[in-house]
Amino acid sequence: MSAPQWLSQGTLVLASNNTGKIAEFETLFEQLCLPVEVIAQGKLNIEDAVEDGLSFVENAIIKARHASRISGKPAIADDSGICVPVLGGAPGIYSARYAGEHGNDTANNQKLLTELRPYRQEGQTIKAMFVCILALVQHADDPLPQIFQGIWHGEILESARGEQGFGYDPLFWLPELHMSSAEMSKQEKNKISHRGQAMRLFKASLEVQDHAV
Repeated sequence: MSAPQWLSQGTLVLASNNTGKIAEFETLFEQLCLPVEVIAQGKLNIEDAVEDGLSFVENAIIKARHASRISGKPAIADDSGICVPVLGGAPGIYSARYAGEHGNDTANNQKLLTELRPYRQEGQTIKAMFVCILALVQHADDPLPQIFQGIWHGEILESARGEQGFGYDPLFWLPELHMSSAEMSKQEKNKISHRGQAMRLFKASLEVQDHAV
């Protein structure tokens, strides 16, 4: 099997305008050493897509198709968020706009803490998981998007800890490491995070295609 068609296109568009995500992806893509230029959609003056899907998978595909259609190039998109089982999976796909204003991390974190108060009991932990779905499309109407999933399990703290990362990182506690996601370096986080997991699956898919007969 030959290398994926999109690798010959010269450019892969990253369908995101989120500075935190872009920073993490730049590091992850640098580690992959892809023979293409990965460029964030904002540098091509592409605004965010309307995320009206009902799942992470749907929204990732919507964003990838949107960026690909406007740029005329293959695109990869991430849809991610935090899911808390006791809240029925919320904030889920609405993580970035949980408190109403898109990207207001402080408000989103505060709303999550408020919503969890009725479930807090002394000594009780609140389980949670970060979810990342990557969708890769060769072109805007690609009938077979490639999907890569990463899930990172942890707990929700009662108050924020750490200054690194973005989004819900200050509230995401990793009991086995005794630290929050926001207390980890970018390198440490990328090794085990939901986004890092999805990217490793993406890398593995390239290696399988490259070595397939």
